[in-house]
Amino acid sequence: MRKKDDTLRDTLLNSAQSIADTEGIEAVNIRSIAKKAGIASGTVYNYFSNKDEILLALTEEYWKQTLQEMKTEITADSFCGQLQQIFYYLKERIDQSAGKLMNSLGNVEMAGQANMASMQSVLETALIRSMEQDADIRKDVWDETFTKEQFARFIMMNMMMLLKTHAPDITFFIRIIKRTIYQYSEYDR
Repeated sequence: MRKKDDTLRDTLLNSAQSIADTEGIEAVNIRSIAKKAGIASGTVYNYFSNKDEILLALTEEYWKQTLQEMKTEITADSFCGQLQQIFYYLKERIDQSAGKLMNSLGNVEMAGQANMASMQSVLETALIRSMEQDADIRKDVWDETFTKEQFARFIMMNMMMLLKTHAPDITFFIRIIKRTIYQYSEYDR
C-alpha cells in the first residue's frame, strides 16, 4: 500500500478552502478540488472518500486554527473579561465562515459534533486555568459538588447555546457568573 503524502493532503484542504472562500461551500467537490490542486480526481479519493469527509476535515482544521489564534487574542485580566472576549471571538468566526462549514456537514454531522466536543474540551481546560489565575474568584466557592470542571462545562454548554442562537451579547450570562463566583461587592462591577 502506498504511503499518503501529508503535504498533498494539506494542498487538497487548502484548495477546498480556497474554493469555499471564493465560490461558496456548495462549489466544493472532488472534481473542483482536483482541478485546483492540479491533480487527477482519483488522487483525491486516496485521501478523502467523499465531499463530506473533506468538509469535516476543513471544519476540524478551521477550529484547530481558531483555538490556536484565540490564545493570543484573549488578553483580559479577569476571568469574566476573558469569557466575553472568547464569546465575541467565536461569534465572529461562526458568523464569518465556520457556521457555513458546520451547517454543510450533512452526512457526517455526528462526526462533526464529536470533533466539536473535543474542541469544547480544550476550551473547558483553558477556562479552568483562567479561573485558577483570577485572584478575585472566591476560594470557598468550590467543593466536591461544585467543581471548577463542572462550572467550566456549564459555561461552555451555555456559551455554545448562546452562539447557536445568535445571541447579540452575553451580559446577563456574565452577571450570573459574577454573582456565583465572586464576592458580593465584586459581582456588581
